[in-house]
Amino acid sequence: MSAPDPWVHVPVMLEEVLRHLRPEQGGPFYDLTLGLGGHARAILAHAPADARLYGLDRDPEALSRAREGLAEFGDRVVLGQGNFADLEEQEWPPARGILLDLGVSSPQLDVGARGFSFRRDGPLDMRMDPTSGLPASEWIERVSTPELARVLREYADEFKAESIARRIHESLPIQTTRELVRVIERVLPPRRGSPHPAMRTFQALRIAVNDELGALSRGLRAATERLLPGGRIVVLSYHSGEDRIVKGFFREEARAGRLLSLTRRPERPGAEESGRNPRADSAKLRAAERVAGL
Repeated sequence: MSAPDPWVHVPVMLEEVLRHLRPEQGGPFYDLTLGLGGHARAILAHAPADARLYGLDRDPEALSRAREGLAEFGDRVVLGQGNFADLEEQEWPPARGILLDLGVSSPQLDVGARGFSFRRDGPLDMRMDPTSGLPASEWIERVSTPELARVLREYADEFKAESIARRIHESLPIQTTRELVRVIERVLPPRRGSPHPAMRTFQALRIAVNDELGALSRGLRAATERLLPGGRIVVLSYHSGEDRIVKGFFREEARAGRLLSLTRRPERPGAEESGRNPRADSAKLRAAERVAGL
């Protein structure tokens, strides 16, 4: 039996995303975390024939795959490589709907050479854009032990943050994901029936290497500035740090009279979707609408 294709993408909470974005009412739309284009394809399929979608992704390989997959829509699709935090650099028209699907994509996890997965051996990289910034192997050498411990604690709720940070720095250099897993296992041995103890450290390092939380704060503000009156922004987050930032931003913008929250509490995938697509299980969806007249 052949291995599953890591470049097959199942968009998370697709029905909920479409319900909030209302593509049938027309665009333009932004997909600021394009991935392989699953959400983008559905948005365009439900939108009027003249609606356009503008997409960004940091990962050049994902962007290339998305461009191929969306080719049938012709000039209705405009794509660029970049971080959604740099949205102001894009000369795009204001949007009626904006989507941010945060976190790491399936191919990034499933291709060992990208260095995101504790289950697959490969270079300890973790960069979403492998042409920019420091790989995780260099990043851990440049930060202090207290700073590394803070990242593990704050970005992944790692209760052994200090011990793991100290052991990592005692074990440098660490060049591969397998080497890092072995270091973590010396502090937290795996237990049958429990998530692997390396999961939290890998999550925290990925967030730090890619400045995911800082980029999210900047990206939310830039995206809101690009929304047309009555336009909507939908955000899918996958861990508590992301969701806290989205929740806080929507609350702040609501108090300022710029946004109206459409989700008092985050929406979650149903049991059927979580069973079909385990990576959807941790998803939280929040949506808001730009208040008319501002």
